[in-house]
Amino acid sequence: MKTALRRLAVLLYVLAAPGVVWAQTQAPVERAAHTFRSSADLVTIQASVRDTRGRLLNGLTAADFDVRDNGQARPILSLRSDRQSPVSLAILIDTSGSMRLGSNTAMARQAYESVLSQLQDGRDEVALFTFDSTVRTHRDFTRNLEPLKGAVPDFQPFGTTSLYDATAETARRLAARPSTHKAIIVLTDGIDTSSKLNAAQVSGLASSIDVPVFVMATVPSIDRRTMMEMAGRATASQAADLRDLADWTGGQLVFATTLAETMAVASTLVAELRQQYVLFIEAANAREWRRLEISVKRRPAIVRARSGYFGG
Repeated sequence: MKTALRRLAVLLYVLAAPGVVWAQTQAPVERAAHTFRSSADLVTIQASVRDTRGRLLNGLTAADFDVRDNGQARPILSLRSDRQSPVSLAILIDTSGSMRLGSNTAMARQAYESVLSQLQDGRDEVALFTFDSTVRTHRDFTRNLEPLKGAVPDFQPFGTTSLYDATAETARRLAARPSTHKAIIVLTDGIDTSSKLNAAQVSGLASSIDVPVFVMATVPSIDRRTMMEMAGRATASQAADLRDLADWTGGQLVFATTLAETMAVASTLVAELRQQYVLFIEAANAREWRRLEISVKRRPAIVRARSGYFGG
């Protein structure tokens, strides 16, 4: 995994620049580096913290955290833990041909409605995107949530699946939102067939701008086992998959195979977003990919946060 992340330092300067074609591997480097210049003074880190039994840990202070930047301890300049802060969500729904299998589409709709039910009208904001080989905006970011209910258009699943490309494009759009608690929720069967980017590249892009990606696999129980086996094979071959995409951004890969499970997963995801800690550190001056490691001192805990950022 560390080897894959180090390779992102070269790849992602190209990917970060809007409108850059993947085949352009040299000229966009300087322009992409400049893209991150405006946010290089401070690095924002959204961090979810759970104990070893999976319970969210509240009441931590800056003194409880240890932040390592390329292995070196960095002081935390500020920490926020306001549980009433609004959240900003980009919901990305897979409408490609593979979603016609079984009840995948119906479960994706249920998951979408379940996520909306956990949000507060007038406070939280949501945007709705769908994708197959391209991304389409169905509702731009809004705090008026009532019109979003039942907003998923009727569609016949069709076309190839550019899941990774769609996630990268959505991450760029969400990064511009002012909320400190923000995330992408991807509702998909987990099969990518046509992206130019791979999971490692998108993970690096999203984590560099602090956009956690939560992948909710809306698949039947039998397909859950298949996806887990595929993830195991990817890990063994040092390739990256959906789980890596989620983990490296500070998000999570979860499964929603029944209506009850979908509602429970949606509730857990939104609650976790609200209870994230937001840490601020000073960015390094070196113009390079910087690896971040965040842990809790003096107690066993599991921390999910971005894997790194661009310095300089």
